[in-house]
Amino acid sequence: MRLALAEAERAVQGGDVPVGAVVLSPDGATVLAVGHNEREATGDPTAHAEVLSIRRAAALLGEWRLAGCTLVVTLEPCTMCAGAIVQSRLDRVVYGARDDKAGAAGSLWDVIRDRRLNHRPEVVEGVLAPECARVLTEFFRDR
Repeated sequence: MRLALAEAERAVQGGDVPVGAVVLSPDGATVLAVGHNEREATGDPTAHAEVLSIRRAAALLGEWRLAGCTLVVTLEPCTMCAGAIVQSRLDRVVYGARDDKAGAAGSLWDVIRDRRLNHRPEVVEGVLAPECARVLTEFFRDR
């Protein structure tokens, strides 16, 4: 999560909401990819930290299925990112701060664990939640 927090700080440099993500290999020890929000920097509405890190991990592995891998992200994924998580077959999602306004991993919606879908990753929430929330609070307060 600390690496994801460092990525979140990089998002601010591009004028983006500070969200960072990391994809870990099945052994949990190898970082496959990192990402941070780049919507403002690139003008791409899909350039969320999760989507970018998933794309990069898939490119590195040469495979769209990220079975066994873990996504670590500073903020609870939105519906778009939850869909990408399910479609990429990630085994696990670990997130820091809850997003009661747009979260899709248990707070507002629970897309990731929806029993109607063919793949349901494990969700671990609240890891370093105060630090993850603080980065976001400071960003929006400064705006």
